[in-house]
Amino acid sequence: MLASPTIASKKWIAQKVDQKLTAPLSIGPGNDSGVYYIKENNKAVAATVDGNGLYCYLDPFVGGESAVAEAARNLVCCGAKPLGVTDGLNFGDPFNPEIYWQFTNVVKGITQACKFFDIPVVSGNVSFNNESPSGAIYPTPVIGMVGVVDDVKNVTSTDFKNDGDLVFLIGETREELGGSQYLNIIHNLAKGKPPELNLEKEKNVQSAVLAMITQGIIASAHDCSEGGLSVALAESCIAGKRGAVITLHNNMRTDALLFGESQSRIIVSAPPENSEIIKSLCKKHNVPCDVIGEIKGEALIINDYINASIAQLSDIYNRSIPEAVESA
Repeated sequence: MLASPTIASKKWIAQKVDQKLTAPLSIGPGNDSGVYYIKENNKAVAATVDGNGLYCYLDPFVGGESAVAEAARNLVCCGAKPLGVTDGLNFGDPFNPEIYWQFTNVVKGITQACKFFDIPVVSGNVSFNNESPSGAIYPTPVIGMVGVVDDVKNVTSTDFKNDGDLVFLIGETREELGGSQYLNIIHNLAKGKPPELNLEKEKNVQSAVLAMITQGIIASAHDCSEGGLSVALAESCIAGKRGAVITLHNNMRTDALLFGESQSRIIVSAPPENSEIIKSLCKKHNVPCDVIGEIKGEALIINDYINASIAQLSDIYNRSIPEAVESA
């Protein structure tokens, strides 16, 4: 899973960008968003790009909504309030009735989510006729979103930072494997319904985590998306070069628990003494909150399902894309 181009680290590519363009970055590649420091007013601007063509292929409306929700979630994980969207809509031949149906429903999904979150679409473009002899590409809306961190001290990153901190899962895990990278990578299946998205629940999760960040009570935040909970945990361990011991309690099939891509979930870490205030904020915003583990050691351990050293995970995660490019 970590070696898949969809999930693997893109840092190798990002590092090739002219350093003059990335100089204002206070959070760079490998996080949920890039964050740019504005020294004139001690604020920061966060930016992210998100999209999931597989979701849109299976359910264009839900896929469009989910692209907007994930982009907003990524900004929130860095401490930013989402403020604006630009989109790039990529499809096959619009004179094909099925592709036109995909296009119209993706646009409806994006529209509904943007209206719900009150985020204006300020620009965008559409690219049609993206096809090869084997057929059209997946319908792929790309959502670019920006937001503002009101105080630069609130900028938050994905990496686990301190041994002894607790790991919290904010949001609900459901038995949803449709449209997942697990089905696609491990079983070569592009099937099923993509994960359900409830915009009200999504907004509540984002509001709870943004309140935690504003109050300075959490050390890291990382959204669960492609690859599911286990991949998100691995990414936070890799980024922080720290292990974690995780215990998951759930009456569902193991692959769904580890790799299902239920929406509206964020992993946060925090000192144990902040546990009660985190739970209180989640209760206030009516979102589930579970302590699932502790940061310690040099391996990611999840129940008796996964036990892998961070060095091993990091090697796979970071080298797969450069190796694929060099061997092409």
